[in-house]
Amino acid sequence: MKIRKVKHTIAALTLGALAAYQPVAAKADDTAEEIRLLKTRLKQLEEKVAKQDRERKASEAQIRKAAAQQPGEPYNTTPLLVQTPVYSLPKIPGSTDQRPASPLAISIGGPGAPPSYETGGLAGLEAKLKGYPYIGPSSLFVNGVSITPGGFFELATVTRNRFVGADVATPWQNIPFANVPSTHTGEFRLSARRSRAALLARGDVTPATHLAGYGEFDWLSAAQTANSNQSDSYNLRIRHLYMTVDNDDFGAHLLAGHAFTLATMNIIGILPRKENTPIVIEDQYVPGFVWDRQDQIRVVKDFDQTLWFALSAENPATTFGGVVPTVPTVINVLPGVISPPPGQGTIVGGSLFNSINPLSLNQMPDIIGKVAWDPAIADRTIHMEAFGIFRNFVDRVVLPASGIGGFINHNNNSTGGGVGGSILVPIIPKVLEAQFSGLTGRGIGRYGAAQLPDVSFNADGSLAPIQETMLLAGLIWHAMPGLDFYSYAGEEYENPKFGFTPLGTANFVGWGNPAFNNSGCQIELSTVCAGNVKLVRQITGGFWDDIYKGPWGRLTGGLQYSFTQKYAFAGIGGAPKLDEHMFFTSLRYYPF
Repeated sequence: MKIRKVKHTIAALTLGALAAYQPVAAKADDTAEEIRLLKTRLKQLEEKVAKQDRERKASEAQIRKAAAQQPGEPYNTTPLLVQTPVYSLPKIPGSTDQRPASPLAISIGGPGAPPSYETGGLAGLEAKLKGYPYIGPSSLFVNGVSITPGGFFELATVTRNRFVGADVATPWQNIPFANVPSTHTGEFRLSARRSRAALLARGDVTPATHLAGYGEFDWLSAAQTANSNQSDSYNLRIRHLYMTVDNDDFGAHLLAGHAFTLATMNIIGILPRKENTPIVIEDQYVPGFVWDRQDQIRVVKDFDQTLWFALSAENPATTFGGVVPTVPTVINVLPGVISPPPGQGTIVGGSLFNSINPLSLNQMPDIIGKVAWDPAIADRTIHMEAFGIFRNFVDRVVLPASGIGGFINHNNNSTGGGVGGSILVPIIPKVLEAQFSGLTGRGIGRYGAAQLPDVSFNADGSLAPIQETMLLAGLIWHAMPGLDFYSYAGEEYENPKFGFTPLGTANFVGWGNPAFNNSGCQIELSTVCAGNVKLVRQITGGFWDDIYKGPWGRLTGGLQYSFTQKYAFAGIGGAPKLDEHMFFTSLRYYPF
């Protein structure tokens, strides 16, 4: 019995041990299976990541290959589109140009968001200023280069009480006196030609070094076939076309291309696309405003983006006025010509110039230097500038037979230039702004909006730079968000420059000669009117109002009235003058 009991006990213990061991073994088997499955899944993920990496490298190689191909070679790469963050730009003090962020900005050429351009360095400063295309929600990124569209669509009207025969830009120096029959009739025009297309391309070589190219175009150009009869044929025109290189660490900047002259007033610093142009509808701006747009190379150095120094070499041209001596002959203009076409002589252009439009003789660029300062005083920043211009004028003086009358054929060189400055003051920050600018010197006429002549002529045929002074004052009131009122008053005044010669038939030469005959200037159809312009002045005012501003851009309308007076130098028969009243309207859509 005892042996049987021992056997039963051993059997029971054995069965108990087996029962206890079975769940442990089953659990171990489950764990091993899970580990095996996890290893399999990990291997699959590794293979997938490796495949994606190979595809990414292949795509980048295709893009590099396409970038290296010459124009016209096949291009089969499909760029990768990636959604990027949206930037909300800060509101500009006193500006109505803040726009809500676009719901989507697209980056092309690879994954990753572009850097924010709102903080730090020159790019950050540009992003806070009112004006032209900026890097933001409308930008397209291609291989890290931002492409930002800009511009607007416009329909404008201009109404003048005296016929000038001009579009939305008025040639004030050419407003005819009363002897011209058309000046006794009015003028009305509709124009969409100032609608503007712009593009800013920008790439950051390093966080502190920026490359950019900017182009801006409108249709205020007229080929020889252009007219308003049926299919206008107005052609595209360059307003701006230039590149820039900026380094924030050194405060160094380079501009090369076609842009506003360095002499034009800025809003802040010496930054391109931040010129302080009058906000009028009139495309010639206001008499007294200093401006030109021309090819140039410019270097700028800033100190803490507060003090700025700049120097530029700019494309030259010479404008002429007055009577040329018949003998000796001045080959820049024809003998006896009175007031040649503004901006030109009578030497016709050659290759790549329109042969109908004459050119002037020029041998060196205009040299312009400028210093700007933006001090912070109390709760406002004041912008101040001072600048100088140096110019050279050249001509060839000849006689029918060399040596007659003691004259010898020769090249004639003369110099001109001027000094000027400007100030922009926020009288009430974000509400009321005032500005004043001026320029005075010799031979500076083409730098003024009224386009009075640079030079006239001495009795010996040499060029005589004309003394001129330009003044402009302006006031802008930001009455409420989206509504701005403005007013400007400006003038351009020239001193006479004349002489007398015993040679030839043109005994009285120059500009503003009191011996010139003005007796027919007030008689319709009379041809006896020298009418050399002494003064052009204007007072103008208007407003801009945002009709709509939201995610789909901005629709704005404007109205402007201007009163202009043109005075001639006194001569035989008096000093004629003329008044011109003009009304402008504009409806613009800014989609970007």
